[in-house]
Amino acid sequence: MKPVIALVGRTNVGKSTLFNRLTRSRDAIVADAAGLTRDRHYGNGRQGSHEYIVVDTGGFEPDAGTGIYQEMAKQTRQAIAEADVVVFVVDVRGGLSAQDHDIAKYLRRLGKPCIVAGNKAEGMQESALLGEFYELGLGHVHPVSAAHGQGIRSLVDLALEPLNLGEDDDDGAAPQSDAIRLAVAGRPNVGKSTLINAWLGEERLVAFDMPGTTRDAITVPFEQRGQKFELIDTAGLRKRGKVFETIEKFSVIKTLRAIESAHVVLLLLDATQGVTDQDAHIAGYILESGRAVVIAVNKWDAIDDYQRQQVQRSIENRLAFLKFAAMHFISASRRQGISALWGSVRQAHLAANRKMPTPVLTRVLLESVQFQTPKRSGSSRPKPRYAHQGGMNPPVIVIHGNALEQLTDGYKRFLEGRFRKEFDLVGTPLRLELRTSKNPYADKGGT
Repeated sequence: MKPVIALVGRTNVGKSTLFNRLTRSRDAIVADAAGLTRDRHYGNGRQGSHEYIVVDTGGFEPDAGTGIYQEMAKQTRQAIAEADVVVFVVDVRGGLSAQDHDIAKYLRRLGKPCIVAGNKAEGMQESALLGEFYELGLGHVHPVSAAHGQGIRSLVDLALEPLNLGEDDDDGAAPQSDAIRLAVAGRPNVGKSTLINAWLGEERLVAFDMPGTTRDAITVPFEQRGQKFELIDTAGLRKRGKVFETIEKFSVIKTLRAIESAHVVLLLLDATQGVTDQDAHIAGYILESGRAVVIAVNKWDAIDDYQRQQVQRSIENRLAFLKFAAMHFISASRRQGISALWGSVRQAHLAANRKMPTPVLTRVLLESVQFQTPKRSGSSRPKPRYAHQGGMNPPVIVIHGNALEQLTDGYKRFLEGRFRKEFDLVGTPLRLELRTSKNPYADKGGT
């Protein structure tokens, strides 16, 4: 098993910067602001022949009593419990603080292997400022600069040393993951983190009754009935005019990137607020990205029958372009209806990657033309002749023929419906590409 290294410390000491350096990624949002990270954030690192898992955590206040900081402290305690080694990150330039003492007291009480990393120590390896951190009683202070990459290699060696890793941990190239990447997207405060916590059966993500609690796109590995998943909790997407903070703009970018990299997107709606313009905007982005999609309406238990009818009509009218998606009505807080989502997610993923043989596609196309002939345009009539598959996730069907640019939108929808029915394409967008054959006599004058 890969060893786990947890990064712990107070706010704004550079834990996320160090996380990105160790994982050689930009997975964690980094900005000059305190309290940016709130959930546990996992990443994979490698040094030489040794692989390891890094856990980024939010600013730790061991004695936090209420509010969001108490939830963040729970996340950090869980990360420490899972870790083999704890790296306690302190700010050399900011100096020792009372909160550093509180964290050190908590770590000493646990007795886990712990390394003090004095961050922001570029050019200060021999500085007397490092001396005050020996008061923490956790041994040697290792100077590093996460932003500049100084001291990182020796820090990892120091962290892995007590674990007695053998040289046979390197088994060649990492295997390709067969996990389905499922992104949970929606407006702020619709219950995305609550839903993932309900699936996992633990408070894995900070769920708090305040919009914008989740700021980063957090990936959580999960297995359900033998199928591996990567659950991605995304930051809620607000209207563009309401995104003021630079941090929140980064969160929006991370969410859009998470949607694009996912195999399936679960669009979560709030039954108590109905379908808003922003819901339609997010749904449009998912469709534009070509992702398979499942719709879930959360907080279904909080409204009466009349309101439920209104919500269903609103979905039919405002999200008509997602009528191919399966729809579920759930309550994440009460764990009602959430198990049925897995079947629709699997079905959408299979449909998005379905192979469609050319003979079958051509047969369906010709039968459709025989059933309903395209409308004539001017002196010519479009003549679809054969079709083949042009791509997957989303499925692309390429249709060849004559004068296909004159096919009406209504006829394209008719063809799409026939293909969907034949190949059971539920939960995935379907794209048609029309390729008209060139007339060999078009450029030659007649006599």
